[in-house]
Amino acid sequence: MAKAKKQKLKVDPAEAEARLLKILPILKKTYPKAKIALNWENPWNLLVAVILSAQCTDVRVNIVTEDLFKKYKKPEDYLAVEPEELEQDIRPTGFYRNKAKNIRGAAKKVIEDFNGSVPKTMEELLTLPGAGRKTANCILGNAYGVPGITCDTHVIRLSRRLGLSTNSDPVKLEFDLMEIVPKRKFGGWTMFSHFIIWHGRNICKARKPDCENCPIAKHCPSANDPELW
Repeated sequence: MAKAKKQKLKVDPAEAEARLLKILPILKKTYPKAKIALNWENPWNLLVAVILSAQCTDVRVNIVTEDLFKKYKKPEDYLAVEPEELEQDIRPTGFYRNKAKNIRGAAKKVIEDFNGSVPKTMEELLTLPGAGRKTANCILGNAYGVPGITCDTHVIRLSRRLGLSTNSDPVKLEFDLMEIVPKRKFGGWTMFSHFIIWHGRNICKARKPDCENCPIAKHCPSANDPELW
């Protein structure tokens, strides 16, 4: 006899918000040093690092950018070499041809349309090659202090497990979370992303979440049953 499919739960926004207000203080206390894992010194470097991080670990990106940022110090430098040279410099991050194309395209756009500076609005950031809402929110929140929710794989996974949203589409999820995550309290939208990402890497892992040692398990609707969502 075939095993019956487990019934997926539904999200009540009011309940999700109430749950989140209990969870956030705990995560803030648990991860007081939470921050973006990518190394960067200025908004342009952060943009390059985020582009390189697609389908690549932050650890590997940081290894590559250690030398990359010494060789290429400003957007113009990425256009001063042949595309093939840049491709080889970023090859270890994977998908290097497309990433090199996006980096050079973003450099050209930044120079020609934004006077050499990475723009500070969502609308303008989305005009850059290789920049979607996740990248834009990462830049805004970390480089410019503008609240933004970065919906990476950890945020998608934990938002479902915590019963905050059933959406796995990052854009739809972002808008769901914007309705219930405090924009500034407990570090706001940007720190919410960092807390969730750190918790996803340390405790609530994809294959085997450590519910026994999870500080927010008592508030988690899928504790000890991660496939519920």
